[in-house]
Amino acid sequence: MAELFSSDWMNELKEAWNSEPDVRNKLADIGFDSVITCGFKDEDQPRGVFIVKQGECVEAGDYSGQEMDWDMRASHKDWMKWVEKGIGMAGMGTAFAMGKLKFKKGDFPGMIKDPRMAGPFVKSFGLMKQIGAE
Repeated sequence: MAELFSSDWMNELKEAWNSEPDVRNKLADIGFDSVITCGFKDEDQPRGVFIVKQGECVEAGDYSGQEMDWDMRASHKDWMKWVEKGIGMAGMGTAFAMGKLKFKKGDFPGMIKDPRMAGPFVKSFGLMKQIGAE
């Protein structure tokens, strides 16, 4: 099992993403292109980057200054809780409202109201649970 947000972990997530039609195909249907980063709330820079073109993840690994569309942050403890136990739509809304899941960049309220994006987004957190993390 790879360390959370390491290059190896991000690439495991890429493989899981591209193998999950409810994520990849649903986002391809709406022409979703995005540079997604993630990391910890107490750090200036994100740790991992995930580049999606037409719903498919084409690149994943260590963040190295890419211009981002989405930047998700949480504490290590909260990320690990979601990796281990998963998180659904209600839990994600609660985490956002309580400040446990922060978006330094990206429109979470707009995205979560759009079922074409919200469903795949929640499923992507389920993929994190599938691959696990150290």
